[in-house]
Amino acid sequence: MTFADRRQAGQELAKALAGYRDRRPVVLALPRGGVPVAAEVAAALHAPLDLILVRKIGVPGHHELAMGAVSDGGQTAVVRNEEIISLAGVDEAEFDAARDRELAEIERRRRCYLGDRPPIDITGRLAIVVDDGIATGATTRAALRAVRARGPDKVVLAVPVAPAEAVAALRAEVDDLICLDIPEPFYAIGVHYGDFTQVSDDEVRRLLARHSPAKS
Repeated sequence: MTFADRRQAGQELAKALAGYRDRRPVVLALPRGGVPVAAEVAAALHAPLDLILVRKIGVPGHHELAMGAVSDGGQTAVVRNEEIISLAGVDEAEFDAARDRELAEIERRRRCYLGDRPPIDITGRLAIVVDDGIATGATTRAALRAVRARGPDKVVLAVPVAPAEAVAALRAEVDDLICLDIPEPFYAIGVHYGDFTQVSDDEVRRLLARHSPAKS
C-alpha cells in the first residue's frame, strides 16, 4: 500500500478509527512526521491534538546506534536495549547522562511547539497515539509507556505502516492497535509514501494551534 502523503494516510487511519469518535478521545502525535497524520485523525474524530515527545538514546560516540529511548509527556518513560548497552560497554553513569541530554532536548522541543501550554489531561480518557509509521518500535514503546503512566482509560496505537515484528511486539503495550499496512518484507517507512518530505517545526505549530483543546 502506498499513501500519497501523510495527510492521506491520516484520512485512511481516521476511517479505521471511526468507532472511537464518541469515546472522548485525545490524539497524541509523535513529532514531527506523525503530526500531519494525527491532525487528520483529530479532525475526523473531533478530538484535541497533543504531542508525545520521544528521543532515541544513542551510544556515546555512535549516536546513530540506539541503546534506548526516552519519552516525556507529563510522565517520563525509558526503554533500554540491554544488549546494545552491554556490547558497547556503556556504564550507568554514561547511560544516565545520555538520557538526561535527550530529556533536555524533549523539553526544548515542547517549548518550541507548545510554548507554555501544558499537556492535555488524559486521565480516564481514550488516548490514541499516532505516528507516520514504525521501524523498530523502540521509540514507540517508550511513547506508549509514558502515555500509559498518565492514567488513560484505554490506549490505542494507530499507524499507517509497520513491520510485522514491531506490530507483534507492541500489541502487549496497548488495548488496540490499528496498522493499515504490514508489508513483507519491510524496508523503510518512506517507501510507502509518494511524498515523504520532512515536516517543518512551523507546520507542527500550525497544526497544533488548529486542533488545540479550546477548539475541539
